[in-house]
Amino acid sequence: MKELRYLDKYFIKYKTRLLLGIAITIAAKVFALFTPRLIGKSVDVVVRGSNQEISPELFRSELILNILYLLGAALIAGGFTFLMRQTIINVSRFVEYDLKNEIYEQYQRLSLGFYKANRTGDLMSRISEDVGKVRMYFGPAIMYSMNMITLFIVALIYMVNQAPSLTLYTILPLPILSVTIYHLSKAIHSRSTIVQQYLAKLSTFTQESFSGISIIKAYTIEDQTNTAFTTLSTEQRQKQIDLAKIRALFFPLMILLIGASNIIVIYVGGKQYMNGQIDSIGTIAEFIIYVNMLTWPVTAIGWVTSLVQEAEASQKRINEFLKVDPAIKNLAETETPISGTIEFKNVSFTYPDTGIKAIDELSFKLNTGETLAIIGRTGSGKSTVLDLIGRLYDIGSGEILIDGRPIREVHLGNLRESIGYVPQDAFLFSESIGDNIKFGSIHATDKDVIKAAKNAEVHHNIIKFKGGYNTVLGERGITLSGGQKQRISIARAIIKDPKILLLDDCLSAVDTETEEKILNNLEEITMGRTTIIVSHRISSVKNADHILVMDHGHVIQKGKHEELINIDGYYRDLYTKQLSEKEIS
Repeated sequence: MKELRYLDKYFIKYKTRLLLGIAITIAAKVFALFTPRLIGKSVDVVVRGSNQEISPELFRSELILNILYLLGAALIAGGFTFLMRQTIINVSRFVEYDLKNEIYEQYQRLSLGFYKANRTGDLMSRISEDVGKVRMYFGPAIMYSMNMITLFIVALIYMVNQAPSLTLYTILPLPILSVTIYHLSKAIHSRSTIVQQYLAKLSTFTQESFSGISIIKAYTIEDQTNTAFTTLSTEQRQKQIDLAKIRALFFPLMILLIGASNIIVIYVGGKQYMNGQIDSIGTIAEFIIYVNMLTWPVTAIGWVTSLVQEAEASQKRINEFLKVDPAIKNLAETETPISGTIEFKNVSFTYPDTGIKAIDELSFKLNTGETLAIIGRTGSGKSTVLDLIGRLYDIGSGEILIDGRPIREVHLGNLRESIGYVPQDAFLFSESIGDNIKFGSIHATDKDVIKAAKNAEVHHNIIKFKGGYNTVLGERGITLSGGQKQRISIARAIIKDPKILLLDDCLSAVDTETEEKILNNLEEITMGRTTIIVSHRISSVKNADHILVMDHGHVIQKGKHEELINIDGYYRDLYTKQLSEKEIS
């Protein structure tokens, strides 16, 4: 139960509803227990009437009165049962809603390192399947526990008052049933855990297969993928069958022990009636109903125990993520305006998950409104610089200053709100094109969206789609070309009107003519805002105020375009190579 203590705050939050639900549960069971007494009395009336011990008029009136009482008790018990489910079960849904939101908010806070270490399928499984198990603990487990306790106590009191010795014989099979169901539930819990693990594996596999379907088709590995999926699903099916087999014992065992209890009541009760130990035959009928009413609460002990065990196992998995401390923390309490001055002072950074040193003693200063271009080979640390400015990672040594303040002292939300970031691998959501652009500024008008699209040189492509800006994209924007996705990402960053604009090789998938148009548009857009352009193309960086050439995390050259093309080195060699390629093409 240690893991479930995390949920105590929800008991406190919904204590009024829960206490009301418990009170309603007790009332429902009390009225439900009127039924056996009334049936027992009705049987006695029938026996007395058949023996002509009472007049036909009295027989009829007593029987009708008992039937009316029985109908009234049943209606009241049914009404309370309905209210019971509306209170306690609804609380479980509220808790499910709150817990899913809490987990989702935690997912939002966690850093990139967390997502590199955990698979999407597992993340989805914890927020869906595991939360569902916890909901069962808050709803049915509580409801049936109160049902069991109330029904057992009240029924035993009635039974002992009627026939103490018959009560003892009647409940003899019930502890056996409870212990058996408990051990059965433990086995069910063990196999359920395995099923959950296989479900998470299957979810992860299918999610990755759907996301990478273009690669699967391109490499013609459909058969291998199908074989792997079939193997995994077959294993999962077998685990489900193993679980179903042991669950199949549940109800037959319960019916067997109910039958045993009924036989005991009829046999022992009949002997006691014949010996005069029981006053009326109606008591036997009453006890048979009590037995059938008590069997489920006793059975529920094992079932509820299983629910609690499953909930604890699921909550443990949930707690593992909820207790993860975000690597990037917001240390500033107040927001302050950001103008855009960026300075790196001897910054070094090593990726914690791989141990690769991406930045080594990097220093530069970029004033507000200036443009910096970074160029270099793959793996030279260019994109890492942008990640550090957005504080997606914290540096190992050195210092990054934003407007003269250490980046850790800048309000994290304020910092990222001031940045427009266009990644190299453009990610688009399964929404309309217009909504994807508005993602940069949710309050933007349609006019703003069109203007941003025109500046990104993608408007003419969008209007050719049947739905125009209302065209809904496939997953990750699969319905668009690479260049179109990049340009929509640029529009999304532009519409945000950021103080700092970070462009990470975002023109790699567009032709040189379109690139030139976008760069000309960006010259006007970047006026007054700090811009950093990462690229492999000289054409993208030549107009920048400052150019850094990086290799293995170091700056090997820096200056302006005119200076660098006149100096022997990587920049001049790349310029010559790309110039000759352009002439050949």
